[in-house]
Amino acid sequence: MMVTNKLKNFLDPYKSVSIAPLVIFRIIFGALMTFGIIRFVAKGWVEQMYIMPKFYFGYLGFEWVKPLPGEWMYLPFGLMILAAVGIAIGAFYRYSTIIFFVCFSYVELLDKSNYLNHYYFISLVAFLMIWVPAASAYSFDTTIRKKPILEKVPAWTIGIIKFQLACVYVFAGIAKLESDWLFEAQPLKIWLQAHRDMPVFGNLLTKSWVAFFFSWFGCIYDLFIAFFLLNKKTRPFAYTTVIIFHFVTWYLLPIGIFPWVMIFSTLIFFSAEFHQKILNYISKLVNFKKALSPQTFHTPKYVNLLLVLFIFIQLLVPFRYLLSPGNLFWHEEGFRFSWRVMLMHKEGTATFFVRDKNSGGEIEIDNTRYLAPIQIDQMATQPDMILQYAQYLKQKFKDTVLVYGEDSIQLKDPSIHAQIYVSLNGRPSQAFVQKKHDLSSIQYDFSHRNWLEPFKP
Repeated sequence: MMVTNKLKNFLDPYKSVSIAPLVIFRIIFGALMTFGIIRFVAKGWVEQMYIMPKFYFGYLGFEWVKPLPGEWMYLPFGLMILAAVGIAIGAFYRYSTIIFFVCFSYVELLDKSNYLNHYYFISLVAFLMIWVPAASAYSFDTTIRKKPILEKVPAWTIGIIKFQLACVYVFAGIAKLESDWLFEAQPLKIWLQAHRDMPVFGNLLTKSWVAFFFSWFGCIYDLFIAFFLLNKKTRPFAYTTVIIFHFVTWYLLPIGIFPWVMIFSTLIFFSAEFHQKILNYISKLVNFKKALSPQTFHTPKYVNLLLVLFIFIQLLVPFRYLLSPGNLFWHEEGFRFSWRVMLMHKEGTATFFVRDKNSGGEIEIDNTRYLAPIQIDQMATQPDMILQYAQYLKQKFKDTVLVYGEDSIQLKDPSIHAQIYVSLNGRPSQAFVQKKHDLSSIQYDFSHRNWLEPFKP
């Protein structure tokens, strides 16, 4: 009976717990996002990814999301910086979280060429931050704006963030339970070979057993690390492993600040006493007000429903690939938003043609005239982007004059064809799309992509 009561108490989402872990997470998230957005702007990526391109690969159902004209694209990034600072210091918190979530998600919806799992993770966390009272202590709002101070919050406000972190890890581990990763050590063999010139360890990284070690360790790590972090006895060892794992991935693989986001975010698994010690130290630097009569946070019913829906979606979406036959890495139906982190290395060459349906005359398209380098690389291996590009070319060349040789033809209804070859995880390049298809006539939707050439293992 005692064990049962302890379990119920542990799982009770409305149990009152210290707000300290939530406050530390708010500060960390806001600080990392401030640094990350400033870094993004400083590297010139706003110009490269969201101003220079002539065409954007929108997500299905979100093609209506368009970039702001010219230099105005810096506006959402400026707002994100201000909002991230607001989150970190707890200033106008609800407005800051909403602005950050909307602006960040808006930018990510503009072009799937720039999709990364950690961008999706940040959008989800920013959404969750809207609903939790993370600025109800040790914040600008409680100190300057005299907002009510909380010492305790419902356990779900911290648990939902732990849940999201666990989803990233566990689903990434499940995704690694496949033959290329475990039995071929691909694509790690390819990526580690790129570091053969590294001082001291370069030669070691060319060894096949090293790639296999990283592959198996990565799978086991992802599957179980969240559970070890939840256990008080194994937590110090687990967090040390988190630091080593993400530092190595940051050093060897080009994934930006994501490893640092995971290193600092997983601190939320530590005890309230651990976080309170950090807050006590911060309080020596900043004169935060203490609660004279601490308030209680009551969870609105609509938030309960929202959380249930959120959890259901997060558990369901990563498995949607099971509805599609064939090799997931080949057709990529259900690949995005399923935490398949660094599992695939695809290289492709795509040659497009505009053809006159009546005469059969055609010209080859120079993709560099219409797409940025990153768009060309991503489009050549992703079927949905191939169809989007074909539709774009059809509209581009409709009612134009096609010149080939000494002849010219007025194009009324051009067809778009492509010859595409793709290499998957180090395999020899093979046919991906044949020229026989008019790609502009194929509907861009969720249906199975049977117009792709069969995958040859």
